Amino acid sequence: MTDPETQAAWAPENEEEGDVDIPLSTRLSIADTLTLGNAICGFMAVYFTTTGVLIPHLTGMDDGGMARHSAAMAVILMLLASVFDLFDGLVARKLRASAMGAELDNLSDLISFGLAPAYFVVTWGMVAQDANQQVSVVAAVVVLLAVVLRLARFSCVPMRDGMFQGMPGPFGALTVVAIVLLELPFLPTLLAIIGVAWLMVSRVEYPKPRGRLAVAMLGWIVLSMGMLTAWALDAPAGQRLLQTGCALQIVLGAMIPLFATARRVNTFRDNRREARAAQLP
Repeated sequence: MTDPETQAAWAPENEEEGDVDIPLSTRLSIADTLTLGNAICGFMAVYFTTTGVLIPHLTGMDDGGMARHSAAMAVILMLLASVFDLFDGLVARKLRASAMGAELDNLSDLISFGLAPAYFVVTWGMVAQDANQQVSVVAAVVVLLAVVLRLARFSCVPMRDGMFQGMPGPFGALTVVAIVLLELPFLPTLLAIIGVAWLMVSRVEYPKPRGRLAVAMLGWIVLSMGMLTAWALDAPAGQRLLQTGCALQIVLGAMIPLFATARRVNTFRDNRREARAAQLP
């Protein structure tokens, strides 16, 4: 049954079916195009991990060099996805952003920083000699669920201005990959991966990459790509560069929560000191 008073609000009488234009708010913007580039990079990271690392290992055709090239390419694509993720937000703030922007960003982040690193962990569990395949699958599921929960919380929980709650998805994904590439024994690697997943869903605050921090983050990404390229090309110091880069990524992931905790403790102490001073006559 149709309400004649509200019919015009949702279906004009003189508008023919199929003659409705797409609202401007749902058309792709420049920022949305960058976000889609993020999703493409995540998918291609899975592709290179499968075709260059997993399939050669399962078929016995792995000569070491192909796996190294493909693993490096997969990680470089995740790094490139983080560049797209960095710039789509900057572009959206400067230019027009569509109504789909936030949804596209979450879906793309799920592919590039949830599925891709989780799949990387699964492949590591199947390829590494001392790894346990079943346990590594559990670790990968934990990483994926951590990203899903973090993205869902980001969409519905208001955050303090300029801060993220929990380790950001790109930073967490790259830290997980760095842990795997460092080639530590199985148990420390597993515990470190679980630790990163916990940090992603924790309440530890991380600063948003803006201004100088965004420039520093972009510089670190470019430097990481260079180290991965040197490792893929089997440069004389390629392995050492890779290990140094992975270790620095892990140290950064561990130090930021410590600084955030120390800052929160100091703030709490300052507030208590001010409250006591206010109570004095």
